[in-house]
Amino acid sequence: MVQYHEVADRTMDNLLETLELLVDTDETPSYEVEYHSGVLTLNLGTHGTYVINKQPPNKQIWLSSPLSGPKRYDYLEDDNQWIYARDGRTLNGLLSEELSKVFGRTIDITLL
Repeated sequence: MVQYHEVADRTMDNLLETLELLVDTDETPSYEVEYHSGVLTLNLGTHGTYVINKQPPNKQIWLSSPLSGPKRYDYLEDDNQWIYARDGRTLNGLLSEELSKVFGRTIDITLL
């Protein structure tokens, strides 16, 4: 459980920093990033809101996406990635793809 918290906390911190930088450089007034009580919220105005949070009982990170819906990611130590078991996609891969569509340019989300 200790490793889960270390990896998940590092992931959430890196994600917060990356998303804050992304929103700050875009300068769209309706875009906003917040992190309270372990829940990260990325509000993208008319594009919708992403909610990302840790789920310690399941050792997962949960994502709610306005484009692809809810997903639950498990950490695979061998791959050093958060993976969605149903489709094998990584958390950073999905976020990179979806945010690239929203921002109209290539976005590379690196979490670990």
